[in-house]
Amino acid sequence: MSAQIADLSAEAERQLSQHLWDPTEEDAALARKTASGLAEAVGEAAAQERLPVIDRLEHLREALAVLAIALARIHGPLAWYLAQSCTALSPVLRWRALPADRQSSFGTVVPSSSDLADAEQAVRRLHTALTRAAAGTAPGADADPGIGTGSGSGSGSAANSGAAETGTDGREGRSDI
Repeated sequence: MSAQIADLSAEAERQLSQHLWDPTEEDAALARKTASGLAEAVGEAAAQERLPVIDRLEHLREALAVLAIALARIHGPLAWYLAQSCTALSPVLRWRALPADRQSSFGTVVPSSSDLADAEQAVRRLHTALTRAAAGTAPGADADPGIGTGSGSGSGSAANSGAAETGTDGREGRSDI
């Protein structure tokens, strides 16, 4: 999940730096609010790792709820970024913390510690990227979108293959994110 979010964030930052996406005031305000909600939901790695699995899962679900509410309130590039972020984090919805037999668990699974840590890292990456989008800035080309958010770095961006299009708002941008 963290690698997928890193790729999405790298694409968002590329669009910001190339002025393919110039966040509106509404985008910036919602990005700030969403980033704040994500930070509230998922704390620092050391603090999260000390929590029981049920609490960690609750925090991840809260982060998904923050993203879903933000997505419902916006259109355009920020909405596309949030939608893809929700999709990347969607495995969290299949996780459970309580014991259950296979026949009565509705296909849910207990996540490993590394699964939880990866999802939490993804949320922290989203927080960083949304904070940057709210400021309308992108880091230098050699910066890692996860700097300051713990370990891990995404591989190359698969999202770079789309063509630029002019959206219904008249701004040029990618329609595939």
